[in-house]
Order: sequence, then structure tokens, then C-alpha cells
Amino acid sequence: MSWLVWLVVAVALAIGEIFTPGMFFLGPVALAAAAGAVAAALGGTLAALIVFLVCSVLSLGLLRPIARAHLRVPALARTGTAALVGRKATVLRRVDAQGGRVRIGGEEWSARSFVAGQVIAEGAQVDVVEIEGATALVME
Repeated sequence: MSWLVWLVVAVALAIGEIFTPGMFFLGPVALAAAAGAVAAALGGTLAALIVFLVCSVLSLGLLRPIARAHLRVPALARTGTAALVGRKATVLRRVDAQGGRVRIGGEEWSARSFVAGQVIAEGAQVDVVEIEGATALVME
């Protein structure tokens, strides 16, 4: 009957994984609990516990890093304003906390300094830190 307990634990962990997006912690442990259920059905409670522990360590060590790497979108795959973050821009009109203008790629954008009190002169190269609406927040 212990295999049924392992199976219920596996299902509960899988449901928990669904409700905790981005963590990918409960999913690998749910797979280990499923393996524990199989081991309990075939070999008993102690075998199930050993299989669960080994599979938990292996699945967390192997699957979690792979899954978490897929959550981060590489800069080349970004679209829209997210693709502008991290790019270089040229200051066209002085940029301070109140405003200014920059050229990002071939487009002209309104801009503000990201760092409070920073004033950036025309012609300076800046980094786009964030896009807020239609305004680029930049810093040297």
C-alpha cells in the first residue's frame, strides 16, 4: 500500500509545481516520488525511500538547471521594447532627470537619466537600462 502514498505525494507535488511557476522545484521532486511509487510496488518501503532520495538529488541537479536556463530569454530573442534594454544609445539632446533625447539604433527616443541627479551631455554614449512607456531610462 505504500506505493499509493508515494503516488499521492507525486500528484500533490506536480499540482504544486503548476501553482508555483518559475521555480521548477516541485516538478523534479514529483518525478522522484513517482519513481519511489514504482520502487515501493516492486521492492518495498526502504527501496522506495532510497530511490526517492537518489532520484530527487539527480532530478534537481540535472533537470532544474536546464529548466531555469529556458526561463531566461536571451537578448537576441527579445522583441519590442525589451529588445532595447542593454543596448547602446547616443545622446542627441542633454539628458537629465527631466528629459532629453537619445538615438537607439535608428530611432529617436525621449530619455531620462536612470541615476538621480546625473546629467549626460550631447554626443555621449549611454546604456539603455529600462524602457518606461515611450521613454528610455539611460546611464553612462
